[in-house]
Amino acid sequence: MPPKQKLLGEILVAMKVVSPEQVQESLEQAKADGSRIGEVLVKLKFATGGEISRALAKQLRLKFFPGTSETELPQALIDLVPRSVAQEHKVVPVQRTEKTIVLASPEPLDLFALDNLRFILNTEVETALADPIVIGALLRKYYSGDGDAGLGGDLEGEVSVKEDSIGDMTGEEDAPVIRLVHKIILDAINDRASDIHVEPMEDRVRIRVRIDGQCVERESPAKQLQGPIISRIKIMSRMDMAEKRRPQDGRIKMVVDGREIDFRVSSLPATHGESVVIRILDKEKSLVGLDQLGFFAGDEARFNKVIKRPNGIFLVTGPTGSGKTTTLYAAMMNLNRPDVKIITAENPIEYNITGINQCEVRQRIDLTFSRILRAMLRQAPNIILVGEIRDSETADIAIQAALTGHLVFSTLHTNDAPTAITRLIDMGVKPFLVASAILAVMAQRLMRILCDRCKSPYEPTETELRQVGLRPEDIEGKVLYRSEGCEVCGYVGFRGRKGAFELMDMTPELRELAFRKRPTNELRKEALRGGMTTLQQDAVRKVFAGITTIDEVLWITQSADLSLL
Repeated sequence: MPPKQKLLGEILVAMKVVSPEQVQESLEQAKADGSRIGEVLVKLKFATGGEISRALAKQLRLKFFPGTSETELPQALIDLVPRSVAQEHKVVPVQRTEKTIVLASPEPLDLFALDNLRFILNTEVETALADPIVIGALLRKYYSGDGDAGLGGDLEGEVSVKEDSIGDMTGEEDAPVIRLVHKIILDAINDRASDIHVEPMEDRVRIRVRIDGQCVERESPAKQLQGPIISRIKIMSRMDMAEKRRPQDGRIKMVVDGREIDFRVSSLPATHGESVVIRILDKEKSLVGLDQLGFFAGDEARFNKVIKRPNGIFLVTGPTGSGKTTTLYAAMMNLNRPDVKIITAENPIEYNITGINQCEVRQRIDLTFSRILRAMLRQAPNIILVGEIRDSETADIAIQAALTGHLVFSTLHTNDAPTAITRLIDMGVKPFLVASAILAVMAQRLMRILCDRCKSPYEPTETELRQVGLRPEDIEGKVLYRSEGCEVCGYVGFRGRKGAFELMDMTPELRELAFRKRPTNELRKEALRGGMTTLQQDAVRKVFAGITTIDEVLWITQSADLSLL
């Protein structure tokens, strides 16, 4: 049986710091006002803070730092710990051995802080109990500057984060915070999430994951874990640990269940701490073929016909998160052959595709879309992908590339296909260039698809039908479905997403309207006359096909825009 731990008062009496009577008086006062006996002893001036700390170190069998506020520490030792880390955790480095840094702290048993410090400093850490007043004085003395002193020099570059393998964590990887962060990531991957949101609130840390476009809240860790969790993510993504005032971006590469997954990480300073978003880029699940995008057979044939033309521009439009990149990658993989040279300009590169030359935009060195596009033309490509047309310069170069024999793919942020034509003209591109260079424009949205396991037929009400521009006679002979949820779909009724598409081919009539700078509503009317299926019509077709629900159609469109079928 281990020896019984001595009481703090007994240790102080044995050290001849206080008398038994002083201990008894302090105990009575501590019980009366709910204080610790050590605090009362100092308050009554029976003992100093240093004496209390030394006694606590004996009681807890910890190292003790005997220094004072006048203690001189080598600058090389101070530089081992970044200023922000020292101030946040209230630690001061007091000794360096071959394998260990000894940190003086008033709270040496804070295990989460210890785990955090081990990974920040990339070394084993020991703690020594110290007087809180001494630690405060040393922090002011060595870490109160506004400059970069104490930031650890090249420490960030020395932190080596190996490719983590979830499910194979041993040794130091068993640290609680490490396991917690890995569990959050692994659970998100298993739930098919597209991103993870770590959001500091006033009294907790909110964890949310986005599944099929919808944010779902997960169990919130305690507020005191906020710093260690965010620090661990920043270490994994090679961000600057000391920088908490500016947004940062990073990347993580991990091996999960034998497959490599990339993560794009973004941090943003917010009211209650840094908000962090981890975008999950699972190549195995996100890179899909054209047949998996959600086209009906006729639309897929039209799409294939457009992307196999020798030159011209094909635009994909839609808001952020509407699947534009997925569609373009599917087209690239369809066209990727040994006899075809494809070059892309992306910001950032989301997935690396074998056989395609991919170039990433880097604003810091002025490597913009337009500069990459100019350089591309000297590389003699057959197909060019420009991640996004953001300005008139990029648009002009893309159109010139299309007119000189290249097939160009790109994206625009517009709500529908006809608006892309007027948007380019508004950017300053000459109407005759737009009319001659554009092959087709496709707008798209993503809709959740019903879980096959638990979907069942139902009779919609007249009100529901009216919301999507339908009448009861429009659904005669058709079966509509909805779902209550089951274990397979996580009780939400949906599993996965498919696209709703609006593909507009540039007919001679549309080219004439674009040349004459006609408004969007005229372009739309002409496109409909030419056989274009609108986003809304395609979405309702998917309702009739039992793929999705009326509510999902309303999610991507307004009832006033719906056309009767």
